Amino acid sequence: MNMYDIITKKKRGGELTDGEIREFALGYAAGDIPDYQASALLMAICLRGMSERETVALTEAIAGSGDTVDLSEFGSLSVDKHSTGGVGDKTTLIVAPIAASLGCKVAKMSGRGLGHTGGTVDKLESFPGYRAELSQDEFFSQVRDIGIAVVGQSGSLAPADKKLYALRDVTATVDSIPLITSSIMGKKLASGSHSIMKTAEDAERLARSMTDIGRAAGRRVTAVITDMDVPLGHAIGNAVEVKEAIEVLSGRGPEDLRTVCITLAAEMVSSALGMTEEQARAAVEESIRDKSALKKLREWIVYQGGDGRYVDDPALFGKAAFSHNITAPRDGYISGVNAEQIGTACVALGAGRVKKSDTIDHLAGMILHKKTADRVRAGE
Repeated sequence: MNMYDIITKKKRGGELTDGEIREFALGYAAGDIPDYQASALLMAICLRGMSERETVALTEAIAGSGDTVDLSEFGSLSVDKHSTGGVGDKTTLIVAPIAASLGCKVAKMSGRGLGHTGGTVDKLESFPGYRAELSQDEFFSQVRDIGIAVVGQSGSLAPADKKLYALRDVTATVDSIPLITSSIMGKKLASGSHSIMKTAEDAERLARSMTDIGRAAGRRVTAVITDMDVPLGHAIGNAVEVKEAIEVLSGRGPEDLRTVCITLAAEMVSSALGMTEEQARAAVEESIRDKSALKKLREWIVYQGGDGRYVDDPALFGKAAFSHNITAPRDGYISGVNAEQIGTACVALGAGRVKKSDTIDHLAGMILHKKTADRVRAGE
């Protein structure tokens, strides 16, 4: 393989062969291709794009660059979801136990937060004792026994993506639809899920690309586009988001968060269990109403070493040592919310990390009492 020729071909708008794409991805993961050549090809892809066939090839190459998880024993019951990221996104904490309580098999690998978006694993570690790392035997045994396990992503899972994403992050090539698609779907295919959910902020084109590529790789994929211009729910942080998730599973909680989670869970259940959308939605709502989803959350947390009493009594999480109320200077309406700046502020408070080595303060965070279009009074 001659990287110079491949870079030139893509720079001129040519279509790379499956073999060229596979050798590039695997070669870069193995350290055989230098950063400067990989950067050049990424920029050429960013500017020239990729066909659907090329994107499928890159996705499969990323998925096959390291370990893979074989969930075939669970058949079509295995189901997963992926969010593009958003402030206040605690949907996994809600939809995963709902789906598992209805008979789906949720074998999920999740990430930690980096930047202004929180990570599911960080939120779960708000529960004292929660084990985010399980052996493969423990992972599979837990899914067999209770239908759900959520762990941190293995470093040996899709290593090509890990290296390519780090390079994209410093070469201004993150915002390429084919590269985003292959990155997310490559990890999802490697983790073995048969049915994959995809939520997006405002990316209809990305959603279409994700579903097309997933189906081309033999998976059932559904995309749900949701508005993440404002934080989802009222809580932003770790323990505060876990408490809000427990509220939703208890039949309460913010309406926007409830609506999104019921929609996502219904899509997962419909896909995995072959129900109509109406049947799936009714089943999801009943699992919340009869508390079976809340019981599944407790079972999941306890099974992974966490303290189940915190599900029963969220007040046990405690509160941050310091707090500050922001009040309205005058009567009026909230004209807009900058979700990214709120997320960045939460990171500064200790709820997130800028570097992977940063320590999370699980009690740090914010509660938004008002959001876009809400009326406020002076001093409120």
